[in-house]
Formats: sequence, structure tokens, C-alpha cells
Amino acid sequence: MSNPYYGWSNSSTDNCTDVDDLMKRYYLPAFYGTIFVVGVIGNITALLVYVVKVRPWKSSTIIMVNLVITDLLFMISLPFLTYYYSLNDSWTLGIIMCRFTRFIFHFNLYGSILFLTCLSIFRYVAVVHPTHAHSIKQKRWGTLACILCWAVAVAEISPIFNQIEMKQLDNKTYCLDLASNNPQFMWPYSWVLTVLGYLVPLVVVCLCYWRIIKVLKKGPHKESSKRVRARRLIVLILTCFIVCFFPFHVLRAWRIYTRLTPETDCMLDRWVHAAYIISRPIAAINIIFNLPLYTLSGDCFKQAFVEMFKWSQMCHFRTNNPLWLQSANKAPL
Repeated sequence: MSNPYYGWSNSSTDNCTDVDDLMKRYYLPAFYGTIFVVGVIGNITALLVYVVKVRPWKSSTIIMVNLVITDLLFMISLPFLTYYYSLNDSWTLGIIMCRFTRFIFHFNLYGSILFLTCLSIFRYVAVVHPTHAHSIKQKRWGTLACILCWAVAVAEISPIFNQIEMKQLDNKTYCLDLASNNPQFMWPYSWVLTVLGYLVPLVVVCLCYWRIIKVLKKGPHKESSKRVRARRLIVLILTCFIVCFFPFHVLRAWRIYTRLTPETDCMLDRWVHAAYIISRPIAAINIIFNLPLYTLSGDCFKQAFVEMFKWSQMCHFRTNNPLWLQSANKAPL
């Protein structure tokens, strides 16, 4: 049986185990479903806390709210991807939705990278150049940075709309992921995304945090709460860049390369594809890493979160406790 994920030389080989097909059918729906549940609950809660309780908004608040919105946009596509892979690669929603789901996956990926980079730059200015700290916290800088991030992310990902294809084989419609489309185009395009969308921001983030660490090592109160929080923020963002984003970019390049070389051994081809499949939800799991990031961003999120849910619990107690209602009714007017 022919397969749109391989060249003819590999798809005609009968002695190769379809390990990648098993990964798509069982691993992707389970992982995407889990990310969807945790991401929706966590990010809606975070957005409510920012909108209802966090005051005043600073530049970092605006960046974090835009990061939440980017993650919630990705949540829209996850049910469709989960359903698609649970049906064993059978797409029924048309080319526009196919392209949308692939677009929004990569938009979330590179949008998150850009917002995390902006947060690192703003933190660098606040710590290393404290004379400019008050200026960098003003909302207009956060707004300008977010507009730039959205524009750059859309520009980086927009070619996907013209290149993502659906293929019909053996009475089944496939919605191909980026690395499974035209390899002659995707090979240079993926390197542009890797260099401009990942490596350049990674270098910027590393430089910012290298300078921040040098500053934090100096002076008194090395173990103050602000410095501990800053170190935790550094570890969390660098973990996102290395654990979530690095394997995806390496394996995507390897996957496209094997498609450009039809003489590749069929088992190697399938194992590379399987590894690439594993890396995709791991890249998306940055959504879960972002949740503790909100408490470290320096905009009083943790305090606002506690106050909001204490207030909710108090309202629940008052409306469901008959003793409180009785005493309230006897209270003098």
C-alpha cells in the first residue's frame, strides 16, 4: 500500500515495521489530548487572573497576556489534531482547516519563542541597567514589543498556507505536516525557521541571562527573594528552549533530509519519522512550562491568583453556609 509520508522506493518495501504509524495513532492523540486539558484550564485561569486581579499592568504583564492568548489559540487546533490522528490519519475537514491547524501549531511555537525572548530582554534591561528599569516597565514598550512579535511570527509562518497539502490515497485523505510536504521547498524553509525563529532568539536569551547572572552574583543580599525568582525564571525559560524546542528542530531537519535522499534505508526512514513525531508534542508542551512562568514574571501574578481564589472560596462559603446566612439575616440594618 502506498504511503504519502515516504518516497516510492521506501513505501514499496515490505519488510519495514510501521513504527511511525503506531506512534501517530496512539501517542499523538493521548499527548495532544492531555496538553489540551491542562492548557485550557491553566491558560483560561491565568487570563482571568490577569484581567480581573492584576493591577497595574506593566510591560511584562502585557507580554505574558499575549503569551497566554497565543497558547489559547493553539488550544483551538488540538481537538482537530487529536481527532485526526485517532482516526489513523483520516482528515475530513477540508484544506483550509488542514492548513489552519498546521499554521497555528508553528505560530504558537515561534510566537512563544519570541515572547519568551522579549521577556528575557526586558528582564535584562531591568537587572543590568537599573536606571532604565522604570522606563522599560511602561506599558507602551510591552505593547510595541508584542505587536512586533505577532508581526514577525506571522511573517515567518505565512508560507505554510501555500505549501501545506492534502493527499488522497487508498480512499483516505491525509493532512500532511510541514516536514512531510514538498522537501525541495521545506528543506531551505525549515532552516530559515530554525535560524531566524529559534537559534537567533536562543543566542539573545543566553546573552541576556549570562549578563543577568553576572550581575546577580555581585553585591549584598544574594539570596533575596527577587534574585531567587530571577534565577528560577532563567532556568525555566532555558529549559523551554533546550528541552522543548531543540529536539523538534533537529529532528525536523533530519526528517526532511531523509525524504530528500530516497536511498535511505527504510527502517532508518521510519525511525527518524517516529522520533520527529515524538518531538512535536514535546515542542507543544512549552504551554505547560509557561504556567509556572506566570508566577515568576514579576507582575504580582501569584498574589493576585491567591486573592482571586480566596475571594471565590469566601463567596462559596457564604452562599452555602446556613449559619452565616442566619447571622446575616439577624444583622441590624
